[in-house]
Amino acid sequence: MVACIVGAGSAVAASGQQAASSAPSARPNLVIFLADDLGYKDTGPYRNRDVRTPNLDRLAAQGVAFDRAFVASPACAPSRAALLTGLMPARNGAEANQVAPHSWIRKLPSYLQAAGYQVVAFGKVAHYRQTGQYGFDHFAHDTFHDPDGVPAAIEWLKKRRDPRPLALFVGSNWPHVPWPKTSEGYDPAAVGLPGKSIDTPLTRDARARYYAAVTRMDTELGQVLETSDRILGPRTMVLFTSDHGAQWPFGKWNLYDTGTRVPLVVRWSGRVKAGTRSDAMVSWVDILPTLIDVAGGTPPKDIDGRSFAPVLRGAGSTARTEIFTTHTNDGKVNVYPMRSVRTDRWKYIRNQHPEWVYTTHIDQFVDRVDSGTYFPSWREAAKTDARARGIVASYYRRPAEELYDLAADPEETRNLAADPRHAETLAQLRSRLDAWQREQGDTMRLDAPPHLNEDRTVTK
Repeated sequence: MVACIVGAGSAVAASGQQAASSAPSARPNLVIFLADDLGYKDTGPYRNRDVRTPNLDRLAAQGVAFDRAFVASPACAPSRAALLTGLMPARNGAEANQVAPHSWIRKLPSYLQAAGYQVVAFGKVAHYRQTGQYGFDHFAHDTFHDPDGVPAAIEWLKKRRDPRPLALFVGSNWPHVPWPKTSEGYDPAAVGLPGKSIDTPLTRDARARYYAAVTRMDTELGQVLETSDRILGPRTMVLFTSDHGAQWPFGKWNLYDTGTRVPLVVRWSGRVKAGTRSDAMVSWVDILPTLIDVAGGTPPKDIDGRSFAPVLRGAGSTARTEIFTTHTNDGKVNVYPMRSVRTDRWKYIRNQHPEWVYTTHIDQFVDRVDSGTYFPSWREAAKTDARARGIVASYYRRPAEELYDLAADPEETRNLAADPRHAETLAQLRSRLDAWQREQGDTMRLDAPPHLNEDRTVTK
């Protein structure tokens, strides 16, 4: 790697001295709120009328909502490592879930500290106990579904006396499973289901409880915003987003938009026009250089991310012309390497081992709550219903290549890879993905064997 992304060293001190001379107004306080397993269609600002997210609705009304924001990888650890390094998984080392990025790579807290910031994290910001490896000035409550993460952030902020500008990262564990035991006011019979779902009573119950979890996340967001607005002031830049799509078939651990496309809302009073939307395509690796840019620093040139601060400031309306995403595995369960390139119109997915069976926690852990409860009802429905049979088959078995015309088929239901009318488009996207993988040094290396049989259920 080029020297800029390794270590802290003298580059940190030099840039810190330069940033210290900047006017305080050039360094707004930053509040970054991260949801956990939240799909882009599952909130009010993204036109879901079934779910209650009043605080996020209000935040979007005060800022800009990005309609085409994507993560680097649809699993917790690689997604968060990409945000905190500005590098894609093959370059930062966190390709599989549970894996941390290389220790020698410079992380986001270091860049912001060099710009004069105090940088703290509460809750799930990195992947649980990996948080200590990222260099935050302070972090706490980064264990699984720790209910004290958000309250601790609020109490810490009330007691804070540090004069430096603040970068506060708060990670909610909602709506990650396990979802609430009851639907908390949501009517299972009334909620809508994602396009590639099988409508059973257990599925509806699960979806209602997922929406209850989304509303719990929104409540935590409201608590953080109320405190930060009162203490840090209205000109604080607030960035809200999620690490990938919901834990739902064809969501998390998939390269369809339901797995990789996420909500991204930014409020920055006096800089961002309230109540606006942006169709600029941005990636989670772009958050690091954007925050550095907003903080008055100069983003490094040798990372994969690029700042979308010009979009926030109204100096530009476009960011990327293509989005790359990767998935490798989640421990020994979810072993299915795939890569994707997405343009404005097209999505191309490469499944490295089409001879393998695609399996995840959803269908493997049958004695768990939530997905373990409803997915068997999908398999049962598939015995007698042709549509259900097709959905279950497309879950377990994937072709070597998938090509979708997103303009005509935004739900990604019609694979056009074998259609001779689109052979040229397929070849172009295949070539582009090949080149990108070479640039990344991405060999699709695996550290675990695959599951070979969909009937092999695992209990834990």
